[in-house]
Amino acid sequence: MVIAHPSRRSLLRAAGIATLAFPAGAMAPRDFAPADPLALDPSAICRAGTASGVAAAAAPGPRRKLKLTFNANSICTVGVPVAARQGIFERYNLDVELINFGGSTDQLLEAIATGKADAGVGMALRWLKPLEQGFDVKITTAIHGGCLRLFARQDGDVRSVADLRGKTVGVSDMAAPDKNFFSILAARQGIDPVRDITWRQFPADLLGEALKRGDVQAICLSDPLAWIVRERDRLLEVATNVSGEYAHRSCCILGVRGSLIRSDRAAARALSTALIEAQDWVTANPDAAAAIFAPHARAPVEQLAAMLRSHTHHHHPTGQPLRAELAAYIEELKLVKVMRPNTDPARLSERIFADVLSGEAA
Repeated sequence: MVIAHPSRRSLLRAAGIATLAFPAGAMAPRDFAPADPLALDPSAICRAGTASGVAAAAAPGPRRKLKLTFNANSICTVGVPVAARQGIFERYNLDVELINFGGSTDQLLEAIATGKADAGVGMALRWLKPLEQGFDVKITTAIHGGCLRLFARQDGDVRSVADLRGKTVGVSDMAAPDKNFFSILAARQGIDPVRDITWRQFPADLLGEALKRGDVQAICLSDPLAWIVRERDRLLEVATNVSGEYAHRSCCILGVRGSLIRSDRAAARALSTALIEAQDWVTANPDAAAAIFAPHARAPVEQLAAMLRSHTHHHHPTGQPLRAELAAYIEELKLVKVMRPNTDPARLSERIFADVLSGEAA
C-alpha cells in the first residue's frame, strides 16, 4: 500500500508522518493469524460484528482506500494493527493504509483536515484544544478508556492527588493528555494546577530518573512506558484515569476528515465500526492483541497483555453518550484553563462530533 503521488508523500513526511504497509495478517505471528479473524474467541463478536451487522456497516460498492494515522508506539492504538492484521478492515470493504504519525497534534489534525490522511486515532485530552480552533475533523467514536498514570516514590510524601499541592510534577509534554487529566483531578480537589503545582518537562524516558533524584515528587505518563517505569522502579501508583467516575469515561478517540464524512459517509461509518469491532476483539483476546503490538514496544508480551486488561477496551461510546463525554472533558479543561473560558461545551461537542453510525446527516 503506497501513496500514488510523490508530492503527497513529501507533504506527509514534512508533517512528520511515516507510512507503514500492514496487509492484513502479514506480520502477525502464525499462532495469532487464524483464517477466521474471530476464531480465537467467538465472544469477540461485537454487536456490529455479526454477519448481518458487517453487511449493514460495510462500505458498499468498490473497496474504499483510506489513510489512517496513529501512534504505532502507543498501546492505546492497539486496535489499529489488530484491525489490519485480523482482516477486520477488509471485512468492512476497506483498504486501509496505516500512517505512523510523528508530529504535533496540530500537524496531525491539519493532515486529516486537508486530505493528506482520512482519519486518525488520538487522545481526547490532547485533541480537544486544537479542535476548538476549527479544524475540519469530526470525532465519530471513542476507542477505549485507561492508560494514564500518576506515580510517586514509595518512600515519598505524595500518596494521593491531594498531596500535589506545592509539589513539582514531571511531565513529558506540557500539553500531554496525562498532564491535562491529573490537572483536572487536582482542580477537583481544590488545588489550582497552575499556581499550586510546578510542572517540569523531561524526556519521557528520563522521568523515572528525575523522580529517583528528587528533581520532582511525582511523574505522570501514559502506557506502555508508564507501566514499564512503574514495574522497573517499583513506584507507587497514585492515580489513573480508570478510577472513580472516570472508570466509565473514554480517553482515546477516532477523528475523521469532515469532507470524507460529507462525500462518503458509508466509508466513515465502515471505518468507525471496524475499529469498534477491533476494540472488542482486544477485550476478548488481550494476549493475542499484545503479541500483535509487541514489535512496537520494549516490554514482554505478558506485560503488554496486563496493560490491555487494565484498560477499558470494551468502552467505546458513540452517539449521544460520546457527545456527553466530550462535553464533560471540555468543561473540565476550562476548569484548568486549557480551553477558553467562554467556550460552550455543549456547542463545541456538537460541532466536533459526527454520528456516522446512525442514519442522520452529518
